[in-house]
Amino acid sequence: MDGGLPNFKRWNIIYPIYINSKKTIAEGRRINASKACENPTCIEIGDCCKHLKIPCAIELDKAYPRDFMQRGRVRVLLKREDGSLYNPAISSKKQLMLQVAEFVPRHPGRVKKQEPASTASAAGTSKSGKGGRKKK
Repeated sequence: MDGGLPNFKRWNIIYPIYINSKKTIAEGRRINASKACENPTCIEIGDCCKHLKIPCAIELDKAYPRDFMQRGRVRVLLKREDGSLYNPAISSKKQLMLQVAEFVPRHPGRVKKQEPASTASAAGTSKSGKGGRKKK
């Protein structure tokens, strides 16, 4: 995306699994589960980076090495060549992951997706509470 910026291969990489609250630390999550978001996509992460004025490039064809079914990653550049930060509020990769995890649940595409699901689940809960296995 930002082809004019040098050393694209040296940019930091963020996989969506790093901020996924459904994953464990052993599976690859890198931030606290209470601060992580549920099932983020690399598109949402890229949009959040653009909102934070951080250069990013989305690579949809790449997979997470520990789980090759998790497709996509985002390359980000936190510092300019002279060492100054693109966003003074974000000085490390971990701070960026925390900020992105905060913004992803408010992503416009995610808000629209969740509204119909909440109405469908409310209609499905009218089932009676009885039922299940009988005790022996």
